[in-house]
Amino acid sequence: MGRMSPRLRPLRNRDSDYAGVSGAVRVDKRTKNLTKRLRPGEIAVIDHIDLDKVSAEALVACRPAAVINVAPSISGRYPNLGPEILVAAGIPLLDNVGKGVMERLDEGDSVHLEGNVLLSGVERICDGDLQDEVSVREAMAAAREGLNDQLESFAENTMTYLLRERELLLDGIGVPDVRTEFEGRHALIVVRGYHYKEDIQILRHYIREYRPILIGVDGGADALIEARLQPDMIVGDMDSVSDSALTSGAEIVVHAYRDGRAPGLERVESLGVTDAVVFPATGTSEDVAMLLADDKGASLIVAVGTHATLVEFLDKGRAGMASTFLTRLRVGSKLIDAKGVSRLYRSRISGWWLIAMLLVGMLALGAALSATEGGRAMLQLIGARLDDFWSTIVGVFT
Repeated sequence: MGRMSPRLRPLRNRDSDYAGVSGAVRVDKRTKNLTKRLRPGEIAVIDHIDLDKVSAEALVACRPAAVINVAPSISGRYPNLGPEILVAAGIPLLDNVGKGVMERLDEGDSVHLEGNVLLSGVERICDGDLQDEVSVREAMAAAREGLNDQLESFAENTMTYLLRERELLLDGIGVPDVRTEFEGRHALIVVRGYHYKEDIQILRHYIREYRPILIGVDGGADALIEARLQPDMIVGDMDSVSDSALTSGAEIVVHAYRDGRAPGLERVESLGVTDAVVFPATGTSEDVAMLLADDKGASLIVAVGTHATLVEFLDKGRAGMASTFLTRLRVGSKLIDAKGVSRLYRSRISGWWLIAMLLVGMLALGAALSATEGGRAMLQLIGARLDDFWSTIVGVFT
């Protein structure tokens, strides 16, 4: 039976709008693992409190028939962005159905969503809150009331991280040696985050001209390969990167816990990669990649898909995002978001404007030539040649 978040008003249900949605279920407590095997037309069953933007966009890209969340998609802690993305894409979101649903469903079971009720055959599995544009808007407005608490928590986490990692942040103590040469070169760090596909496409001119060191953060390595770019380095805990990327020849830097435990190292070594580097550090893998590039002398760091604003930090929904905020302060003027670089390379002149400018230039040249005796003679000669050419063409067809 569905449960309501105590901080939100009851959400409206649109029993008729999404009636008749059926499909096989895919069940996983980790949304990013589920999206790897979710196929179009299937129904995703997730356990994701405060569904964030990146996860929602990954779900939309899989084109599921519906999404069932056993947790509240908007808990009221802060105005997270994920539910709005799902609803805008026309994907039914049955919310807050209770954790027992995951035990009652097996991978591949056929289910039917009838309004706000999930059925397996004639058996009622659960009911919940069917989100729509109005309910999401109301829940987001209520969630903004909890934003002050989140800001205070974010500030506390920031101070805790600064005290714990001050030697790494201030002096670079603990950054391991790597074989990739960064000194004096640009570094392009790709995270499978906000608008990463569009940014990579926009940056193709920049990549061809500057040939930056390409760093994929976990699944960001696969994003580079999908764009037909070869990563020079892969940084992360290795939980969301493919085997093919790990064996592509890129240097591997395994992000480990502060005490040295590196769960991802075993997977890397099982693939035959024996020269992986371990980087113990608190925070996120994108922080590790930035600190590494900065410490090894990169002259510029371009970030794709990373977190740039306070809303994005909060939307990720975990205390570790405080480290990303401080890492950006540490890297300072070297760091630039992909959007900024793209503005330098995006053409703002259409093809028709180029043709018009060419015609204007030719007219100006003709006017200049006609103003001199030698120019007039040249124009007459060109005219005679064109007349001969036209006569030849006409003669062929007559």
